[in-house]
Amino acid sequence: MLVKNFGCAVFGVDATIITVETNIVSGGLFFMVGLPDNAVKESHQRVSAAIKNIGFHMPRGREITINLAPADIRKEGTAYDLPIALGILGASGQLDASRFSDLVVMGELSLDGEVRPIKGALPIALEAKKQGFQGVIVPLANAREAAIVQGIDVIGVEHLSQVMDLMEGRGDLEPTRVDISAEFDAHSSSYIDDLSDVKGQENIKRAFEIAAAGGHNVLLIGPPGAGKTMIAKRLPTILPPLNIDEALETTKIHSVAGKLHQNDALLSTRPFRSPHHTISDVALVGGGSYPQPGEISMAHNGVLFLDELPEFKRTVLEVMRQPLEDRVVTISRAKFTVEYPASFMLVAAMNPCPCGFHNHPERECVCAPGVVQKYLNKISGPLLDRIDIHIEVTPVAFTELASERQTEKSESVRERVVQARKVQEQRYRGTKMHSNAQISTQQLRKYCRVDATGQALLQKAMERLGLSARAYDRILKVARTIADLAGSNDIRTEHLAEAIQYRSLDREGWAS
Repeated sequence: MLVKNFGCAVFGVDATIITVETNIVSGGLFFMVGLPDNAVKESHQRVSAAIKNIGFHMPRGREITINLAPADIRKEGTAYDLPIALGILGASGQLDASRFSDLVVMGELSLDGEVRPIKGALPIALEAKKQGFQGVIVPLANAREAAIVQGIDVIGVEHLSQVMDLMEGRGDLEPTRVDISAEFDAHSSSYIDDLSDVKGQENIKRAFEIAAAGGHNVLLIGPPGAGKTMIAKRLPTILPPLNIDEALETTKIHSVAGKLHQNDALLSTRPFRSPHHTISDVALVGGGSYPQPGEISMAHNGVLFLDELPEFKRTVLEVMRQPLEDRVVTISRAKFTVEYPASFMLVAAMNPCPCGFHNHPERECVCAPGVVQKYLNKISGPLLDRIDIHIEVTPVAFTELASERQTEKSESVRERVVQARKVQEQRYRGTKMHSNAQISTQQLRKYCRVDATGQALLQKAMERLGLSARAYDRILKVARTIADLAGSNDIRTEHLAEAIQYRSLDREGWAS
């Protein structure tokens, strides 16, 4: 007897419907075809044990052939256990196969029939709705993330016996419901950290406000203990709240990577990712034999923080150049190509030298001559080219640390950032740009016009401070953001003057 039921394969952040065809005839062999990987092939033992342990039986003296179609798409992972089990039960006459003809079913089985969590439940539910299925059956641990998709029944199960009861019209399983608006509104601005926790460092807070308003990448240079990491962790708290579309897109990536907590339905706050400097290039950008999202995709619509930047391997840093420019990661293999979104803000922190005290106001640097420049040269010019703001972080004085004075909260700063972003959305409407950081060199002349006084200031700054050519474009972009925060249509001299100070590493002799 031949029966068909349906599962899903996840590629990148999207899913494809897979038809599980099960045919049982006379014979005694078991065949699984359709490019299954080893984890899928091993489902035979898991499915056989699970079926027997819930009181049903595997067909004896029969040839079982399972085809996963389309047969030219590689099938990976253990999530096909549940649809394969239903196919065998339906083809052997132990279950009415017509009952699962309008459902997409995915889940890993344990030997006793428990249904274990899977990756990618959200894109599976999205594809099932797109293809017109009535509902999806997924592990209970994945039900809330799948239930974000409205207009389709999402049924969470914990055991194979529950699925059998459901198919036979018994049991009381109800579809999982999630109120997206309530879920989103309740947590969209719920951050534990706050910018007011940072004592002193008002100039750094100002730089971060500018970075958040224009989507600029930031490099912090300063001695150990100056507060670089503490401030970086608070950047998401002043970024504009995610909208529903951004939240869904971010949740989908985390779903594919299997990083969503069981109680999470929708990621409503911007992600903050902080990989260790020993990370590999594949772990950072994504990939592997079976491609998975990397850290830069996990930081999509949020912040990627690289602490101790010069300690990262050169190859790891260089692979970020293309994603920083294109805001997408393309991973190519011989038979397929997948794309992961990677639109993130990069915040990097580093010591000014190996000992950490170059240019320190109180402690003396013990590095040998030339060592500081060699240390800074670990960061390539093309990577620095993609970082608009460089700022030196100095230690906080004791009087400021001990002060009880209340400083501005993240909420107040975020209001100004949101207003500046609205100005940019209006300015770049109809283009592919969304923020000032995305302005190309060709478009600078259109969006960042400077009067004669401003040009004179720029010329003087480049000559006196020894600023490099790359600094010119970056100064104009940052000045455009400062003007937006000030509510000015024109870039004025004071905006340029403030922007110039955010190019520390471009000054000749900075490390000498």
